[in-house]
Amino acid sequence: MKFSIEEYLEELRPLINVDCGTYTTAGIEFVASQFEEKFNAMSNWHIKRIECGRAGVGLEIRNKPDLEQIDVVLVGHMDTVFPVGTAELRPMSRDAEKVYGPGVSDMKSGLLNVVYAMRNLAPEVLDKLSICICMNPDEEKGSLDSVDWIQSVAKHAKNVLVMEAARADGGLVKARKGMARYKISFKGVAAHAGNEPENGRSAITEMAHWILAVNAMTNFQSGTTLNVGIVSGGSGANVVPEHAEAIVDIRFWNNEEYQEIDQKLNGLVEMPFTEGVSIRLEREAYKPSMMQSSKTDHLMGLVEEAAQELNININWKEAGGGSDANHTAILGIPTLDGFGPIGAGFHSDKEYLLLESIEPRIKMLIRVLEKIAG
Repeated sequence: MKFSIEEYLEELRPLINVDCGTYTTAGIEFVASQFEEKFNAMSNWHIKRIECGRAGVGLEIRNKPDLEQIDVVLVGHMDTVFPVGTAELRPMSRDAEKVYGPGVSDMKSGLLNVVYAMRNLAPEVLDKLSICICMNPDEEKGSLDSVDWIQSVAKHAKNVLVMEAARADGGLVKARKGMARYKISFKGVAAHAGNEPENGRSAITEMAHWILAVNAMTNFQSGTTLNVGIVSGGSGANVVPEHAEAIVDIRFWNNEEYQEIDQKLNGLVEMPFTEGVSIRLEREAYKPSMMQSSKTDHLMGLVEEAAQELNININWKEAGGGSDANHTAILGIPTLDGFGPIGAGFHSDKEYLLLESIEPRIKMLIRVLEKIAG
């Protein structure tokens, strides 16, 4: 494979220097069009645009679109977490070792590595494989508008590789915690706190009971944790609060244990602690846990062989954060994550991409695909 880091970075630059946070559909459209052009420039790739509601467009790119079964699905997302204006304030930059910019490792470089791998995969290998590349526009918000599409593709796959960045030490991801996020809204009855407090029903008091109940559901031994991360409510110190709101983050390894938590939360809605206060529970995000299985072990073995042959040091991680890998693993499809170049500082102005990792990770992806084909 002939590789030029300067040419790679010139292709990467426009993908970084555009605002494409989740639901910034104009930016998502620009990124999608960039990848459409790259695959249209190669032969024998079929590109299907997928409408993902308010999130914008997704891309489904296949070399054998007429085949139902897919040997490998490669998954990556086009959105970032950054607000409009970030690209102008912090465009792509580099030093001798790293590249910086919004989404540089999470995960524009992972998507670009897929392009380079497909350009350099031997024709005879490509002919043996049915490959589908899914690029979605809303992973950073839980893939709410693309999960049905991603899963509809993945259920026909033998293997799924997710192109999120490798960890800072080169680690790949074999398991991820599941996550769920809830918004809990409390509606009470306002009253003057001095003249007639007995006529009020405090939404904040009800929320306080919920916070204690939610905290009691945490199980550190099993890894199921609940965190009330944001609270708000009330209109003045002299008013019994009519409104309150809490945002709860849940992380878990065991999907069944999470279902029990969900049932408990919905049960609390029906039985308020404070008479006269009503509660609305909304699940804003959800990803099931991604757990290692016996099917995954075989795929891990192929990856380890490929890395060893290329003298690339890898290790396996169990990550607390979720990705689209969670959505495919729950289907029972062997799924591994972290196949992009090495990076760190995700979701911050410290985000970076390690230059020396780009070419080796392209080669490793190619070698893994060769082994799946063989």
